[in-house]
Formats: sequence, C-alpha cells, structure tokens
Amino acid sequence: MRAVNVGGTAKLPMALWRELAASLGATDVRTYIASGNMVCAVPGESDAFDRALEQAVQESCGFFREVVSRSPDEMSAALDSHPFEVVDPKLSYVCFLRDEPTPEAVAAARELPTGEDRWEVVGAELHLRYAQGAGRPQMNDAAIGRALGVSGTSRNLRTVGKLVELSRS
Repeated sequence: MRAVNVGGTAKLPMALWRELAASLGATDVRTYIASGNMVCAVPGESDAFDRALEQAVQESCGFFREVVSRSPDEMSAALDSHPFEVVDPKLSYVCFLRDEPTPEAVAAARELPTGEDRWEVVGAELHLRYAQGAGRPQMNDAAIGRALGVSGTSRNLRTVGKLVELSRS
C-alpha cells in the first residue's frame, strides 16, 4: 500500500491491515514493518483483490491509498533487473507501478533534472538510485511519477528482498 504511516498521515495499524485482507479471503497474511507491506495468498485475481482492499481501507479508515501487488516471482525479477550498481540497498529503490508507463510518458519524464540521482523504467517498475538517500533526493521523484502518468509505491531493495523472503517461507 502506498503512503501509510508516513509523516503522521494515513494511520493504518498493521493489525487492521491484516484483518481487512483476511476479511476479503486472503490467507497466510503477514505484514512487514508498519509501512503497508503485506505478504498473503489472495483469492482469485490479484487486481480485483487490490481494488477491494483499497475500498475496505477507505471505508474503515476514511482515506484512500492505492494497493499495488506483485507475485514473489515478479518481486524477485524486479530485484534481479535493478539496472544500477547497488552501493547500499537503502539508497536503491523499486517503485512498483500499477501499470506500465507509455514510451511517450517515459520520454517526458526524462526531461526532468536528476542531479546525481538516477532512475530507469523496466516494465512496470521504476528503479531509483539516490546518491545521498531518499530523504535528501536531488531528483523530484514525485514529478517523475506524475510525468510517467501511473501511480506506484516504492520500497528500498532491502525491504523488497525481505518481502521476497517472507513470501517464500
């Protein structure tokens, strides 16, 4: 889930997050840290489950946040396809996008300055590497996301690796 429990907004207790997923038929529901990471087996098609979970959160908590899901294999592939040297896993991120951006949108985003930070789209993932960390970005990743025209949620490579590990255990 995008942007929960960050900066005092969109408070979502992880116990409630797990409860909502289970109420929609998810099994083996586990969360990792309090930022909206969930590993579970979903009933039926994942996109339909994601939309139902968005609605359940809105009804229970009074705010809307997008849910973006990936299979364990898709998350592992995202790690494997990270196009930048990993100096430190906490400086490198994958933004899991809801859809693949168009080539025109990627070209428009390329016009934005990045300083020493770098980004690359690989399929439906936006890979990011921050020279000095996400807390002190040289690029405006929100502007890049708007130019790409698709929403997503970012996790550093350490978190992505942990989610892959949890999903396979």
